[in-house]
Amino acid sequence: MRGSFRSSGAGETEALGARLADSLGLGDVVLVEGELGAGKTTFVRGAARRLGVTTPVTSPTFTIGQRYRGRDLVVSHIDLYRVSSLAVEEPELLADYLGSDTVSFVEWPGEEETALAGLAHVAAHVSLQHGGEDLRLVTVR
Repeated sequence: MRGSFRSSGAGETEALGARLADSLGLGDVVLVEGELGAGKTTFVRGAARRLGVTTPVTSPTFTIGQRYRGRDLVVSHIDLYRVSSLAVEEPELLADYLGSDTVSFVEWPGEEETALAGLAHVAAHVSLQHGGEDLRLVTVR
């Protein structure tokens, strides 16, 4: 799934996440960026649901990451908002969240795309932007 999309609400944003999830495989990482309140976690929630997660999916802003059990895999949800640089962090910081048995979503990847690509296969880069009121502009590349 590649291209530009419009979402008029949370349900449509989740549906876009679910659609992307259909193309993901074990070991894949999806980078998700956008302003505060743009719908990053909503997008990840839709993807996680499609991957079999039945528990609530919430923002991991204060915990760096969360792991959810899906169908025959683990869905990792990572938030790098409070991480200034992976280069100054312990190498094991993301060890529990990236791996061959996971599909991982990284919010706020910032300048860390290269570092993340060295740790796992970056399958997609998602950008969400406010489009006014409930409208979101979603770009998947």
